[in-house]
Amino acid sequence: MTITLAFDVYGTLIDTHGVVVALENHVGNKAPEFSRTWREKQLEYSFRRGLMQNYENFARCTSDALDYTSSYFKVSLSEKDKQELLDAYKVLPAFDDAKEGLERAKKSGFRMFAFSNGSANAVETLLTHAGIRDYFLGVVSVDEVKTFKPNPGVYCHFLRRAAATGADAWLISSNPFDVIGALSAGMRAAWVKRSPDALFDPWGIEPTLTVSTLLTIGEQIDQEYRIT
Repeated sequence: MTITLAFDVYGTLIDTHGVVVALENHVGNKAPEFSRTWREKQLEYSFRRGLMQNYENFARCTSDALDYTSSYFKVSLSEKDKQELLDAYKVLPAFDDAKEGLERAKKSGFRMFAFSNGSANAVETLLTHAGIRDYFLGVVSVDEVKTFKPNPGVYCHFLRRAAATGADAWLISSNPFDVIGALSAGMRAAWVKRSPDALFDPWGIEPTLTVSTLLTIGEQIDQEYRIT
């Protein structure tokens, strides 16, 4: 049976810290720290909305997180400034290994989907701008079920949309919460450990596979886990 790969988008294929360049125009040398805080709050707000069952899409979480981060760093942003930064989030760059890694995985014959907390339209725009949209059979968004990763219903929704089963479906993500969520829902999962300092949550749930780059992920899954 052909293996299905679900690629997380933000932080795995697309570098969310690519917004630093735009931030430098507003916060100067605080840009890297501002970017990290913005990303952390964005995820926190999605977690909280999922638990509260008070859904707003990922763009709203991103906007609210920007408001929080601006207040935290005592930076006054005009509506124009804020919109400029939110627009920058729509055209973030892909990681350097994304295109070649996807190309190699595609040549290995995997069924490949983008699977994201972002809305389908936002992800389509992002992937197209990054030049990697054509590697995927489709985009599966949590927006379709009005909740966020790591809700188990989100991973079940992916399996339904991709016409796959847990035994032959993999999540590929750099986010430990996402990897643990997929494993808990019966999928296999590869953790993309993009930094040697990155830590995986000590929950007693380990990734099926850990890699440091997307370049070899297709070959590793093909060699070690191909279902025949």
